[in-house]
Amino acid sequence: MGDPLTGLLAALDLTDTGARTSEDIFTGPSQWMPHGRVFGGQVLAQSLVAAQRTVAVDRVVHSMHAYFLRPGKVDLPITFSVDRIHDGRSFTTRRTQAYQDGLPILSMIASFQDDDGGLDHQALMPEGVPDPETLPSVAEHLSGIENPVAKYWSSERPFDMRHVPSPVFLSVEGDHVAHQAVWFKTIGPMPDDPNLHRAALAYASDYSILEPIMRRHGLPWATPGFKAASLDHAMWWHRFGRVDEWMLYVQESPNAIGGRGLSLGRIFRRDGTLLASVAQEGMLRVPGTQ
Repeated sequence: MGDPLTGLLAALDLTDTGARTSEDIFTGPSQWMPHGRVFGGQVLAQSLVAAQRTVAVDRVVHSMHAYFLRPGKVDLPITFSVDRIHDGRSFTTRRTQAYQDGLPILSMIASFQDDDGGLDHQALMPEGVPDPETLPSVAEHLSGIENPVAKYWSSERPFDMRHVPSPVFLSVEGDHVAHQAVWFKTIGPMPDDPNLHRAALAYASDYSILEPIMRRHGLPWATPGFKAASLDHAMWWHRFGRVDEWMLYVQESPNAIGGRGLSLGRIFRRDGTLLASVAQEGMLRVPGTQ
């Protein structure tokens, strides 16, 4: 599969088909995943890139709302259609639909804005969080485990991730609380294109956002029969940050009921600047609880 970061950049380099209906049409590849389903963050990021291609360069994304409709297949490319819903004096709105086999797998609407002044405040980054360099990598946590999923998490993802206090791959250590934090950055340098960094941030925002729900209930990923899937995903970009520099993803879950759980996240630059906010509801099915 080659270098994972090269794979990420290739996935985000969509092809403009030149086809035009009432919408703009792009295509992109699907990245390999050990369970055969396309990673949701990949489709989120690609859908955003498709929308960005139709927006004036002086307007940048500030919000995105998406629904995951069907699981994507890793052996098929994805077609993206962009509806140019609105171009206003300050804001631009786009809707992207992602298709495989002629069926929508994701529907997203995004809003873009030109640079504008106004009120400015932000939440503070938590204090006392260990530096990422002091925390074990995923590869160190999963060392010696011969499993396709463990191998993928260890060495085939384009992001280096460091959990605080520890990951929930095989077990849930410590108190069963509904919050955690994750340091992350790409495994190598990224091109300077700011829109590419914004798209890659959307990609990474889907990695661990449901884990506070699992941590609260002492539920590791390795639980036999456990199934999880993203249902919807909302994201707000506040300020710019490079994804090839350490960011802190602070996550919490205020609620779980009916086989669904809600998680909220805030992404900070290492200097404490609040870059983005995230909300996702997911389906979590545990044997014996239905």
